[in-house]
Amino acid sequence: MTLFRPNWQALLSLLATLYSLTAVPFTATMNGSSSYLVIALLLLGAIGSMLRLSAMLEIAILVVSSLGAAALLIGGLTDATGTANAGYFAGLTAAWLLGWRLVTVLSGDGRNLGTLSSLLVPTLFGIWVLILWEAIVRGTGIPFVLLPPPSAIAVRVTTSTSILMADFNQTVLKAVLFGYIVGSLTGFIVAILADRYRFLANGLLPVGNMASALPMIGVAPVMVIWFGFDWQSKAAVVVVMTFFPMLVNTIAGLASAGEMERDLMRTYASTRWQSLFKLRLPAAMPFIFNALKINSTLALIGAIVAEFFGTPVVGMGFRISTEVGRMNLDMVWAEIALAAVVGSLFYGALALLERAVTFWHPSYRR
Repeated sequence: MTLFRPNWQALLSLLATLYSLTAVPFTATMNGSSSYLVIALLLLGAIGSMLRLSAMLEIAILVVSSLGAAALLIGGLTDATGTANAGYFAGLTAAWLLGWRLVTVLSGDGRNLGTLSSLLVPTLFGIWVLILWEAIVRGTGIPFVLLPPPSAIAVRVTTSTSILMADFNQTVLKAVLFGYIVGSLTGFIVAILADRYRFLANGLLPVGNMASALPMIGVAPVMVIWFGFDWQSKAAVVVVMTFFPMLVNTIAGLASAGEMERDLMRTYASTRWQSLFKLRLPAAMPFIFNALKINSTLALIGAIVAEFFGTPVVGMGFRISTEVGRMNLDMVWAEIALAAVVGSLFYGALALLERAVTFWHPSYRR
């Protein structure tokens, strides 16, 4: 058995690190010793990753080398934005390749590292997106109005907590939640009725297809005229956007129960309602949760866009539209980040609930 186990990420990282030696120091304020420390960390990671070590030791080396080198490179841009040279970007590329190797090892790479890797991999992926965003924007000196770095957005989030919370309360807790619950619940109830009375299904499904094609920017101003400038008009937009996905998915789900199961229920002399609650609704649950997950993103998008057409001086959509005009792009990105976090948590909570309710579904079998 040989001591070395080469991999392409480590080899490319080694080449990039050797190239970075041609341009030391890396930035205007980064001295030579800091640059050589970055190079030493990268060499440690590249060579250590090619040795036949245990998985945990390789992971520890890759974490220290890739994240340590990235932190030193970003720290070297203090008061030196836009002064990064070719060696800086070669070092950044080498650190990113080691991070890629780290994710590959955590993802399996032929070895079973347990379920913890399923959480670490997406976390590391997100961290590296932020690292590359910060390092490239500050290293190349991209103007703040075009794309602020994540550090500036984080500062804005911490200094504007009260504004963000007020916008969250207005947009999410009032408009989104109310519209989401009313739209989804109404769609579910009408689907039950449409399943009982076929003329409702025959009449509503074409209307649902037509409503799905309606432009939101045309519906939102109408709702503002009908229900006023406060959150009620945004909730009405959300109701319109969430009603038909739930209706269509629930009707499809109720029809998904097999003929053999229905015949079995009939042999038990079950009533229509017993067949509905004990067979057809459980079979429809994957479809219903699919609609709930689709509606979770539609509701947030609908409420934010509806606020562009009239709202009190609070709300996520209102803030985005006004701060763009003032060129406060860090505030705009702070609102975008808040919407992304809220939407992801909402979707994740529904996915967990779906897994608990539809644990019997074949898609969850390993």
